[in-house]
Amino acid sequence: MHASKVAVAAPNAAAAEAGVRLAAEGGNAVDAAIAATLVTMVNEIGVVSPGAGGFVTFQEAGREAITIDGWVEMPGRGLPPERFNRGVWDITGEYGGGMTTTVGHGSVATPGGLKALDLAHQRSGKAPWSEVVRPAIEVARKGFPLSPTSGYYLAFAHDVIFGWHEPSRAVVHDADGVVIQAGSIVVIPELAEALELIAQVGAETVYTGELAELITRDMVANDGILTAEDLAAYEAVVRPALTVRQSGWRLATNPPPAVGGVAVAAMLALLVGIPADGGWNPAELVRLVAVQHAVLGRRLAELPEEDVRRLAGQKLLDLASSGDLRALGSPSTATVSVVDDAGDACAITVSSGYGSGVLAPGTGLWLNNALGEQELLYGGVHSLAPGTRLTSNMAPSVARRDSDGAVLAIGSPGSDRIPTALAQVYALFTHGGLPLAEAVRYPRLHVRVREDVTVDHEEDLTLPDGLGLPTRAMEAHAMYFGGVAAAFWDPANGLLAVGDPRRTGAISVSPTG
Repeated sequence: MHASKVAVAAPNAAAAEAGVRLAAEGGNAVDAAIAATLVTMVNEIGVVSPGAGGFVTFQEAGREAITIDGWVEMPGRGLPPERFNRGVWDITGEYGGGMTTTVGHGSVATPGGLKALDLAHQRSGKAPWSEVVRPAIEVARKGFPLSPTSGYYLAFAHDVIFGWHEPSRAVVHDADGVVIQAGSIVVIPELAEALELIAQVGAETVYTGELAELITRDMVANDGILTAEDLAAYEAVVRPALTVRQSGWRLATNPPPAVGGVAVAAMLALLVGIPADGGWNPAELVRLVAVQHAVLGRRLAELPEEDVRRLAGQKLLDLASSGDLRALGSPSTATVSVVDDAGDACAITVSSGYGSGVLAPGTGLWLNNALGEQELLYGGVHSLAPGTRLTSNMAPSVARRDSDGAVLAIGSPGSDRIPTALAQVYALFTHGGLPLAEAVRYPRLHVRVREDVTVDHEEDLTLPDGLGLPTRAMEAHAMYFGGVAAAFWDPANGLLAVGDPRRTGAISVSPTG
């Protein structure tokens, strides 16, 4: 059997190496991306966890691209009104220049990440599921060094988020009650056993099996609103990817009702042929700012209902396709990008929010606080109808070049900076012709739309006069501007993986020969 060769960009070396290992064992790009994501869910504490939601976008050579929507849902099926708005409280911290979020059992949304990974494997994986999960089991059983990213986050969040729930507190503090530091070896009790069960019977155990029972028992006892009915009803949804065709490339990204891919597609539609050669010239920067302001100013993420977001997203795309601007008004994300030498590409982005602080007893599974991400739920923590998918800026994407079948997998963490980071890198690479690594390193900007509007930019990007908006400079390669992970294959030059200097990440490529 031919062993695929892959290029993997992931948050850490153990995850990237897991992807290469799966390819050597007979897996393809999808297997490798899932394996790398599962390892990331284990060893990026505070960044992401098995209780996450997420999206998988992939395209096999010769087939259409699809996105599997495994994003979180509003729970609470079957509960009386008095059960809502309990089990939650707001916390504030200094992380990222200041954050406010909601934690507690009541902040946990119905997670879909594991179900999306399982479904992606069922549709397109080649290696046995048990082998895809195996690297994550090994990392969980042996323990792993705390990453610099996790160490940095826990310095701010160890007490207010992870310190109130005793099972959680015990993992992130040493015997003297001091928060663990980057490089400390971490073993999460019972996680390896839970992953073994997932490897044996699939992700369904988290939704209708033994792990589901343990999770919901803890929810009932602590004013959570995630019910057995919510878990049993959850389904990952297969959607045709949203496609953008320009400059001889076809980009496939996350479709509505998520808003991240819509924003990427709309920006690119308004940036046809821009930049024209290499990086941004002054006039092109003016256009880039205007495009971001126009697209992000639509504030799709604030629309609560899925159907409303879907319709508004389509209207935005229709307006953007005209090219006329006059028609337009979380730390806690991880991404993996993989391509293989058969021309398959897979990008996965997952998020647990800031973390609820809940480590479900008996499972080793940290659960999300997606209901507490106040930028996703403008109406309040329990404001949606049970079963509603929350909004998301995530936009894992794959692209194929018409001329030779070259493929690109690309994604980024970074909350509302995800679409702007991806659109800039993709435009610099496919329009401007910069080498992929240079396109990823290139200085970025982001039009921040809140009550006021500000152009945030890295200090080594010189902005022209006449933008008409206030500006804010940040250090070069600031973490704020995302962390693009990109993997590329073309028939002439083979495999390439690129990480972003803005984040601690890792790349790995199958050895030649």
